[in-house]
Amino acid sequence: MNYNLNNNINKGQRASNYTAFKNLLQLITHEKKNLLLAFGAILLNALLNLMGPLLVSYAVDHFIVKKNYHGLILCTSVLIGMYLIALFTSYFQTKLMGRVGQRTLFTLRNAIFFKIQQLPVAFFNQNKAGDLISRVNNDTDKLNQFFSQALMQFIGSLAGMIGAGIFLISLNFKMGLVTLFPALIILIFTRILSPWVKRKNAINLKTVGALSAEIQESLGNFKAIVAFNRRDYFRKRFSEANNNNYQTATSAGIANNIYLPFYSMCSSIAQLLVLVIGVYLITQGEFTIGLVLAYLGYANYFYSPLRQLATLWANFQVAMAGWDRISEILNLESDLEIIPKKEVTPASTALVEFRNVHFGYPEGKEILHNINLNLEPGKTYALVGPTGGGKTTTASLIARLYDPTQGVVLLSGRDIRSYSNEERTNKIGFILQEPFLFTGTIKENILYGNIAYQNASNEELLNVIKASNLEKLLAIFEQGLDTKVVGGGEGISLGQKQIIAFMRAVLRKPDLLILDEATANIDTVTEQLLEEILQKLPTTTTKVIIAHRLNTIENADEIYFVNSGEVVKAGSLQNAMEKIMEGSRES
Repeated sequence: MNYNLNNNINKGQRASNYTAFKNLLQLITHEKKNLLLAFGAILLNALLNLMGPLLVSYAVDHFIVKKNYHGLILCTSVLIGMYLIALFTSYFQTKLMGRVGQRTLFTLRNAIFFKIQQLPVAFFNQNKAGDLISRVNNDTDKLNQFFSQALMQFIGSLAGMIGAGIFLISLNFKMGLVTLFPALIILIFTRILSPWVKRKNAINLKTVGALSAEIQESLGNFKAIVAFNRRDYFRKRFSEANNNNYQTATSAGIANNIYLPFYSMCSSIAQLLVLVIGVYLITQGEFTIGLVLAYLGYANYFYSPLRQLATLWANFQVAMAGWDRISEILNLESDLEIIPKKEVTPASTALVEFRNVHFGYPEGKEILHNINLNLEPGKTYALVGPTGGGKTTTASLIARLYDPTQGVVLLSGRDIRSYSNEERTNKIGFILQEPFLFTGTIKENILYGNIAYQNASNEELLNVIKASNLEKLLAIFEQGLDTKVVGGGEGISLGQKQIIAFMRAVLRKPDLLILDEATANIDTVTEQLLEEILQKLPTTTTKVIIAHRLNTIENADEIYFVNSGEVVKAGSLQNAMEKIMEGSRES
């Protein structure tokens, strides 16, 4: 399955603003009560503000013109009271929506992270970590800004505009139509430009992800950069990514700010029309001064929110572009589905059986062709062959990091796809060529995912380690189980990382133990110690060893040669060496 986020959804397939916004609102359905309270506060705020121009108009025509100062003071007091209440409702809805935005951000980031954890290894092979980090952090923050700030401002502005439009039409129909005519031009302008603005923001968010990926790659491989003195190369790559981001950010900024000047111009035209036509109607005796002031006030209440909407609409387009990138992840489903349990009649007593297995990576050539393989309980198998021949791929299929494109892999007589993740990982231990460690202690790392001992004290765990013949490995670390490990295992050698990974795998007591170059960075003495531990594993434990060092595989019960899509028995160690030499010359 193709999990490449940059290729999965093209422009033509992206959802419309309406559909995307509808899906986005599903994120806050659990906030209905708070949303209704905020919405009520907005409507009250809009109503109080809209009453202002009407009261001003009444005060001018009935109190100022007639010099009724008592009535003017009373009207002014009412206005002040209304605006104070409006101020409180504005603060209330802002505080309410700020909390809604933060809770939504929390929920959304959890949803994305949990979804990423459910996706298979193929997803991470096809996407850069920096881009994923940008989607989890940067894109979700755009949505938070929209929910906590822009959404209710958007609704408030819309409510104010609708109310102002109703007052304009009801006071004088013809005058109202003239005042609202520039709004029609704004609507057409916005409809035409919105897709372009959203597209510019989507491109910008993509380059932000690319920039994050470049930074992550450079910092993650800084030792290699220094060792090979290639700061210039990575500086050039970063400069290109940064410049690309600068160009797209500039384009997005221009697109986001294109509404405001046009909306302001239309607002000025509308007020000019009100003033010119109002003065003319006053001379004709059809309008009063107060009514003209009311129209100017309502025209301002109608077009000022439009100027705010220019900024809010740009924020909405940014949020929609971010939501497109987030929903790409949320809509993905793992192709490693768990199928119903179904016993398959095994061809033998094999712990692992390959039946007519084919495999190829997406958009790549087939790596394994029609493989049939049986691994018996308690035996040790070695996979040898030239680099790139398919050894790790074969081991990955055994551990179900991938599924075959054709054929089936059986584990203990069952289709491996019918095992839950917990069942499968309890039966299979996998020591990777480059083991990953988590920030914490050695104890936390060797118990990672091991439910049996997760609540064990140090003393209890030490007894288990001794029973598993691992105490000499633990003795390599001065502080034992409490030895600190930072993220990625920095501060300890690659060999020590492999020792910790070895202990982690052995403590699980798996039925099948896969070692992918597990001793490549370990000294000879420690390697012999590991070999002794492997020899003391239960007699039913099947071991699969991938190694280039022949002394690692000399005690294997069977040696398989993996190359050119084939997995064949190599026979003796001498035959395996000859096949490796031949394969190296061919490649």
